Amino acid sequence: MDIRQLTDVINTFVTDKGWYDEASTYPQTPRNIAISVAVEAAEILEHFQFADQPKDTAALAGELADVANYLFQLAYLLDIDLEQAILNKLKLNYERNWE
Repeated sequence: MDIRQLTDVINTFVTDKGWYDEASTYPQTPRNIAISVAVEAAEILEHFQFADQPKDTAALAGELADVANYLFQLAYLLDIDLEQAILNKLKLNYERNWE
């Protein structure tokens, strides 16, 4: 499955839950999704608080998936080709020097 197909699966889920509806309790606006990315990223950090390795990798995997889901959704909502954005960023980073 590629990024576009995965984005379609995520959008089907969000649509099925009714979260794209205008009257949704959980409006899926770019602002709200960006906030959700930060919230879920913080939940990743909890797995490393006071530990070098996570105790529960399955739970950590769930948090990583939450972040990815929101990132894919945000890219969709803002009409950003996430696959191309990742490739562009990797190309740019190859040209950078962090010394």
